[in-house]
Amino acid sequence: MITTDVVPGTGLSLPHGASFIDGQWTAARGGATFAVFDPGNGEQLATVADAAPEDAVDAVAAASAAATDWAATPPRRRGELLRRAFDLMRERRDPLARLITRESGKALAEAFGEVDYAAEFLRWFSEEACRALGAFGPLPHGNGRMITDLRPVGVSVFVTPWNFPAAMATRKIGPALAAGCTVVLKPAAETPLTALATAEVFRDAGVPDGVVNVVPTTRAGAVVNAMLEDPRVRKLSFTGSTEVGRLLLAKAARRVVRTSMELGGNAPFLVLEDADIGTAVDSAMVAKLRNGGQSCTAANRFYVHRRVADEFTARFAEAMARIRIGHGLDAAVDLGSMIHDGAVADIGRIVDATVAEGAETVIGGRALDGPGAFFPPTILTGVPHGSPALTEEIFGPVAPIVVVEDDDEALTLANDTVFGLVGFVQSQNLGRALRVADRLDVGMVGINRGAVSDPAAPFGGWKESGTGREGAHDGLLEYLETKYIATAW
Repeated sequence: MITTDVVPGTGLSLPHGASFIDGQWTAARGGATFAVFDPGNGEQLATVADAAPEDAVDAVAAASAAATDWAATPPRRRGELLRRAFDLMRERRDPLARLITRESGKALAEAFGEVDYAAEFLRWFSEEACRALGAFGPLPHGNGRMITDLRPVGVSVFVTPWNFPAAMATRKIGPALAAGCTVVLKPAAETPLTALATAEVFRDAGVPDGVVNVVPTTRAGAVVNAMLEDPRVRKLSFTGSTEVGRLLLAKAARRVVRTSMELGGNAPFLVLEDADIGTAVDSAMVAKLRNGGQSCTAANRFYVHRRVADEFTARFAEAMARIRIGHGLDAAVDLGSMIHDGAVADIGRIVDATVAEGAETVIGGRALDGPGAFFPPTILTGVPHGSPALTEEIFGPVAPIVVVEDDDEALTLANDTVFGLVGFVQSQNLGRALRVADRLDVGMVGINRGAVSDPAAPFGGWKESGTGREGAHDGLLEYLETKYIATAW
């Protein structure tokens, strides 16, 4: 029998040692479980099911059994259920935010922002559910009529990361349900509690059993492989590293499973010589420190024109120095913990290696003493081309600054990467900023701002940063197949 526990500091009760399959809290094969910890202080929060491949196949079976009825559910009804899920997520904003903070470490203010952002995907796609429209018209030679129809792609498997455990789930589940697909979510092992709480939102909103399933696991490779080998699975959507994305693309190719990939980034932040420095610093703080820099859209490389480099660096360092660090549940804290000690060690490795190659530390640069996985805001200057801070995705609050002579040099350096997710441009001349943005080899650009994400916008990258788009009407189309019918009468 599955029991429930209150997650400390959240007020939320969640099942002990469970997955969510076919509308039920379900134990894993053999009763296997794993513990979830608060990275800000090391406290154990809860225990969830450690799903085996067989459990994942059960979830696929549940999704498949529910698929025909869900696809036949009128779009208006699907939209109404998503809208109800939006309302419930907003009603549960406080406990959900506290849960996100406890298992991911982010500051509470950011967790509230994530709940709002996650809920907005449900509202947006509740409105898109009725817009999966086909077309009708004459064939060019006048010898018949052409009908196109959009149909749900089918059972969809989602693999989501730990950095935005609510938003990455709803950004995938929202459009899939709107399109008429059923889903199985495999959340990150670091943050499964938010995924289970989100499943509870859909259940309480009235979404039928089997439409949304969640399988936490520490055996991600085996579990995802089992689902991709199942002929009932027709779609895979993954958010995570490019390295893992390559492996999943190869596995999906074996059965020609349709894929969406939101992969790694190495975002350039360009400060042109005519930038307003106050705006540039404000934008840099958002672009660098959102979620502690643990975001694929985080600014990773700062290319600053020589004429404004000293002023920008000084004011950026002053702003970084004001950041309050501590456990995320403290309302006064601006920067919470990193996800775990391994992440802190990796950030430290990148900083140390870059300094060893000649960079200088302006502020920060060393991990803070525990308990908790903390790394302070850090600025590096004089960063050599090719050093780790410029070539690796840092995934932490570290800002390497490179001084450039003109826009052409900034663009050459910015585009010198296999990644192409997002870029940022700071300039008071909109025409100039747009010309620079046009030459950036990325899927998204923020001009005079530090964040680009919005449920109404198509989120996605170029090159090795991924394929497909999430959000906007484009996100709905990721879960629809086109059927063409030629007629004559």
